[in-house]
Amino acid sequence: MTKKKERKKPQVRFKSLKGVQDILPSEIELWQHIEETSRKVFHSYGYKELRIPIIETTDIFIRSIGETTDIVEKEMYTFTDKGGRSITLRPEGTAPLVRAFIEHHLYNQSPPQKFYYSGPMFRYERPQAGRLRQFYQIGVEALGTEDPKLDAEVLSMLKLLLQRLDLKGLSFEINSIGCIVCRPDYRTSLKGFLKNKLHLFCGDCQKRYEINPMRVLDCKVHSCIDARGGVPRITEYLCDDCREHFESVKKHLNTLRIPYSINPDMVRGLDYYTKTTFEVTASSLGAQKAVAAGGRYDGLVEDFGGPSTPGIGFALGMERIVSLLKDGLRKIEPSPLFIASHGKEASEAALTLAEGLRSKGLVVEISYEDASLRSQLRKADNIGAKYVLILGEEELKKGKIILRDMETKKQKEIPIKEIDKFLSGSYE
Repeated sequence: MTKKKERKKPQVRFKSLKGVQDILPSEIELWQHIEETSRKVFHSYGYKELRIPIIETTDIFIRSIGETTDIVEKEMYTFTDKGGRSITLRPEGTAPLVRAFIEHHLYNQSPPQKFYYSGPMFRYERPQAGRLRQFYQIGVEALGTEDPKLDAEVLSMLKLLLQRLDLKGLSFEINSIGCIVCRPDYRTSLKGFLKNKLHLFCGDCQKRYEINPMRVLDCKVHSCIDARGGVPRITEYLCDDCREHFESVKKHLNTLRIPYSINPDMVRGLDYYTKTTFEVTASSLGAQKAVAAGGRYDGLVEDFGGPSTPGIGFALGMERIVSLLKDGLRKIEPSPLFIASHGKEASEAALTLAEGLRSKGLVVEISYEDASLRSQLRKADNIGAKYVLILGEEELKKGKIILRDMETKKQKEIPIKEIDKFLSGSYE
């Protein structure tokens, strides 16, 4: 007996870069479900899609995010292009959207202007669970009003989206980080508190102390978290306008029955935030537990050279939502219908039948090779087909087709001309 030759395992010559990942067909269905659900929710609140470039001039991120943030100092993918310009792969979406808002004079339209975006972002970080160097975000931005009702509505929209995705065990945390009026007094108090304890903080925090001490509150180093215990709360230094705004936001959240907790230590990692900030977290994600985060940025448009225009928005991390939904992954799309055929003429007829059913919105797979019926049924089972249509030469002559329920294994013969009628009532 001739020994069967073993197939040699191919050698992988090229691999993806560290910190990036392929999204395979087995998972993409879930990604598309999240994206489509997001679009439907955003549209119901009047948001429209705006697609922003992946590359931007570096200055817009330095100006908006802040020179002393970890993103600008350590994480941005920045390079000089052939024209000698400093270009950066976008690390976040708000600054590019605000740039587009000003460049295309969208501020001339009736406020508030509401937008959403999605796509990859890039930050050079140590890859770990929930944190990649190329990661995907879906975000929204609403510009043109400082009314606290909008703050509450944005959080309500986020809550509805997460409910539609059937995410559970989430916590909503909010804070107010003041404005240019009340922050100077808080900055003075904060520096006074940190001054005699500075040796307990990491080197980065010691640098932040001189340039932007509020960044110390955003440090994730454990020793720094311990050392800042008892730090003054910014909510104790809010000016009358910020305090009134925050109280109104809380009132509207209560009206909308959105459960929340106040996290006075939350300042967010970007310099453009003012007043309301918020995070949605999932304890099951471990250290990288933020699912979505955002806040108000009332001075950013003006800082970019546009008219004074308040704004608020958030972004949610696709990879983290996918990881929360993976365990309970279900079929989002209808199970495919499989047409099994045997015989040359039946195979041709199956090809035509499949095209006709696909044109009516059904998901249909066929066999492309001259395989046995058993082999075709095995393939149908592997792809999760709910039904199999079996067509042979005898059935073709009679104008009939066999419909097999893959779950019950029951079969019935029906006229080919009536297959549309049958499927419209039985195939979902």
